[in-house]
Amino acid sequence: MEKIIITTSFGLESLIKRQLQEENYKDFEVLNGKIILNGNLDDVGYLNLNLREADRVFLEIASFEAKSFEELFENINKIDWFDFLSIDDNFIINARTYKSKLFSLPSIQSISEKAIVDSLKRKYKISTFKKTGARVQIEIMIEKNIVSVCLDTSGDGLHKRGYREGSVKAPLRENLAAALIDLSFYRDDRFLFDGFCGSGTILIEAARKERNIAPGLDRDFDFTSFKFYDKKRFEKIKKEAYEKIDYNKKINILGSDLSKKAIDLAKNNALNAGVYEDITFLNKDFREINLKDNFGIFISNPPYGERLSRFDKEKISKMIDDKFKTLDTWSMFIISSDEKIDKNIKRKLSKKRKLYNGGEKVDLYQYFGKRPKKDRKVKI
Repeated sequence: MEKIIITTSFGLESLIKRQLQEENYKDFEVLNGKIILNGNLDDVGYLNLNLREADRVFLEIASFEAKSFEELFENINKIDWFDFLSIDDNFIINARTYKSKLFSLPSIQSISEKAIVDSLKRKYKISTFKKTGARVQIEIMIEKNIVSVCLDTSGDGLHKRGYREGSVKAPLRENLAAALIDLSFYRDDRFLFDGFCGSGTILIEAARKERNIAPGLDRDFDFTSFKFYDKKRFEKIKKEAYEKIDYNKKINILGSDLSKKAIDLAKNNALNAGVYEDITFLNKDFREINLKDNFGIFISNPPYGERLSRFDKEKISKMIDDKFKTLDTWSMFIISSDEKIDKNIKRKLSKKRKLYNGGEKVDLYQYFGKRPKKDRKVKI
């Protein structure tokens, strides 16, 4: 049994928990910013490929207590590193620490690397390692003096889906965009609209979810180059993911933006993501879009702060209020770092949720409209 650590942004743990339950995982624990799961190497591949809101998937190879750098060195040195690293692997040491006696990250990294090199020298009988091979990122996690030595199986962060060639200023991370979809009432039988769609990330994530396209299907992962991992196992998992794609659904999604450059980027990203036919992109002013009062869903990241457009903050929130004040069946989900966004939206705020976009605090403002009787409410 392998210990797998899934990390995520604060506030998204419940979404990963729900997805794990939907995928019939049972042996896991939810903590702040991470989920600890007991599984196997096939789970490493499956989770990297399929988790929508995760940041990274780590494989723990050792755990011990260390209150001094001597203890850290000795315990890391005892690990049989030749089971995990080839002679030419480009191993990189990262560290994080919380409420521990060992708090200097550079020192933790330096001492850990010395311990690993010393261990490898005993096996390979050489004094210098060129590191010209595959990348292996080693994470030293220390919490309350307990050290967890992990391999980063993901490589690049899982928010990097692989389809986005370009983006607007201060783009929304793909896994956060996926979270907005999962926190909303959106399903394939509802109309979805983003009037400030930028490079299209929210709409693309929605379409890929409804098509059942695995989030990581267009990218590579570091674990496929690990010396102890059989790539053929992952090829089977990917093949099964391709077979699960639903090409038959009818999806009704609309995105608009004033910027032609943004719309061109959005179309290109949607093409790369395999959902170009599912989304209509219009280079139009938000105010010019005609909407029916048909239980639609509005999910958007309006241009505030770094993304401030030629409209000021107050004007944009008033535009949103004007658009939806007579559309009482519509539900709105607006994410923003502007803490005053709701001041000019007269509809009663249903819920406010704190989230993070690449470390930046943002808030999700949720305004629930009337809902079809057939809808079932999902609590998060």
